[in-house]
Order: sequence, then C-alpha cells, then structure tokens
Amino acid sequence: METKLHGWHARAGARMADFGGWDMPIQYEGGPREEHLRVRGAAGLFDIDHMGRFEISGAGALDFLQGIQTWDASRIAPGRAHYSMLCSESGGILDDIFLYRLSRSTNPREYRGAWLMVVNASNRSKDWEWLASHARGFDLVLRDRSDDTCMVALQGPAARAILEPLCTGADLAGFGHRRVAEVAIAGAATLLCSTGYTGEPGYEMLLPAEGCEPLWSEILAAGAAAGLIPCGLAARDSLRAEACLPLYGHDIDEGVDPFSAGLARAAVCMEGHDFVGRQALTEVSRAPLIRCLAGFEMIQPGVPRHGYAITKDGQAVGRVTTGLFSPSTGRYLAMGWIEAECAKVGTQVDIVIRDFRKAARVVERPFYTSPHWR
Repeated sequence: METKLHGWHARAGARMADFGGWDMPIQYEGGPREEHLRVRGAAGLFDIDHMGRFEISGAGALDFLQGIQTWDASRIAPGRAHYSMLCSESGGILDDIFLYRLSRSTNPREYRGAWLMVVNASNRSKDWEWLASHARGFDLVLRDRSDDTCMVALQGPAARAILEPLCTGADLAGFGHRRVAEVAIAGAATLLCSTGYTGEPGYEMLLPAEGCEPLWSEILAAGAAAGLIPCGLAARDSLRAEACLPLYGHDIDEGVDPFSAGLARAAVCMEGHDFVGRQALTEVSRAPLIRCLAGFEMIQPGVPRHGYAITKDGQAVGRVTTGLFSPSTGRYLAMGWIEAECAKVGTQVDIVIRDFRKAARVVERPFYTSPHWR
C-alpha cells in the first residue's frame, strides 16, 4: 500500500521500505541521524498517512466509547485529546490509540459533535472490525476517515513558529498540549492536533486528501528558514525510543497488559466506566507483577537489538523489544520485558549481543526529556 504522498517521497529520493504492508520513506539523503537531531533542535515533517483514522459520532458515541476503550472519555472535554487503549477481555492490549473529542462547529461539513480515534497502521483492519462488532445497538455512525484525509506530523521546537503564519482558526500560542481544533492550513480545512510521537512539542494534522501534496510542500517551504526537513520512519523510531514511547508489535501487543507495561497511569482509568477488559485488569492491578517493561543502558558498548536475550547470573530473565544508539544522549539504550524481581533501577544484567554477554543496567524511563516543553 502507498500513502497519498508516496509520489513526493519517490521524487525526493527517499529510501523506501515496507512497514506493516505500507511502502514508507525510511530516510532521505541526509540520513536518520541528521533527521533525528533536526527534530530535537528545529523541526521535521513526517508522513504518517498509514495510521488509521476512525470518526465516531451520534447520540450514543460517548456510551459506546466508555465501553470499548480504557480511558474515561467523559473526562475529555471538547477540543481535547487523550492516550488510551483497546483491550481484550483478558486485559491484553489490542492496540494503543489516541482519542480526540472534536469541538462543535457551526459548519455542518466539519466534525460536529464527533470523536476521532487514531489507531496503529498495522491494526487498522483489525480495529475497525472489532469496533464495528461492538457498535451494534448504539445510536452512532462509525466512519473510516483514513482515505479521505492525509495525516502528517510537524514535530520539534520550531513547529509552532513554522505553522503560525499558515494557520487560521486557532491561537497556537495558547493552544496547549493534547488539543484538537478545526483550522485552515494555507487555506485548506484541517484538523489540527497538538500531539506527536517524538517527545517534542508539535502537531499532527489531518489534511484534505485532495491537494495534500501541495500542502506538504507549502509547509516544508514555510519552515525551510527555520531548518525544517522531511523525515522518515527511521528517525521517528529513534525519537520515540528515546522518549520511551511504545511501538505496538514490538514493546506491547495482545500478550501483555497496560499495568505490566507501565502504561496504566497514562492510558487506563479504572473508575467511571465499565470497559472491555476491566475485570481482568482489576485482578492484574491487585497482584504483584510477574514481568514488566523496563529501560536499560549498556555499560559495555553495543546496540541491543529487538529480540536479544537479557540474562542475569547466566540465566535468561527477559528479552529486548527496542534498542538503539541514542543520538540525543550518546548512549546505547534499550527497552525490554524482564522478570519483575530484576527490574529495580540500578540492577545489573547482561544483554546477549551476537553470542557475547554485554553488561547493562536498569535505568529510569524516559531516556530523554525535551527541554522545549512550556
């Protein structure tokens, strides 16, 4: 599958590769490290059109959402957004999602009284079928907006300054984090969300599918003087890894629960609503953890890749899910699942890299915190 910006990437000389069935730009000429550091210091523009976008509207939308995802949606005010999860009856993570409560608009062609759910690209079909199967009996309309919109992300400390001259309909200086509003970007009706997956301030935007390539180019041109460049998935992955933001299918999946992953505080509200998986998660929350997702720093140099074994005193105690050399910190870092009794910060373990045990220690997450939030 191809995103609506695929042609632009090809003409720009991007290195393309398969990602969950999508032909995506992995990097551009300057390479992932340059793109990574540009986002940390200035800004980068990402094609994230592979992500799924579902609109839920109607009188029964709130009741439906209260029953199928883990956050108390009644706490999300119009124009706000929150991280959440879809869970199975056994408490396993079917997907981690972002839920946006859209403000009422005087324009009936816009998103009147609706909600937007953004899901992972690899789970789009699965999530749609799961939501549709649970929507029966509710007074609502469930629409897949993935094809009639194009989703892009402008991330980095210069993002606001770049977007302000192009944006009408919102005061970006007072917009705040995790907000959503209907605005015009370079005259095009856009859903603007102050969210992201890099650890830096920035925006995710739903542009009109028709004409999205000229808009992409116009945003790049507007930010050129501020250092804006297009960025690929390699930089997006290293950025999210430094901020310890989980990647579905690597760090989390249906076989793990939000509490063991350390994500319950961010994504789960046990009070106020009865959702799929709540009973199982109640039991998990009351029992000692057996294993958990932890962060690691290599004591001995080496890149701890996905799937590498974690050992202690020669015994296997876990497995790496994400590993990298961190451009922002200059350290070799990893996340991985480990037996809970070995997960205390400061505990020394070994990570087996190409049949050699390399010393590492458990450290606090996140590995990197942006100085640009305000």
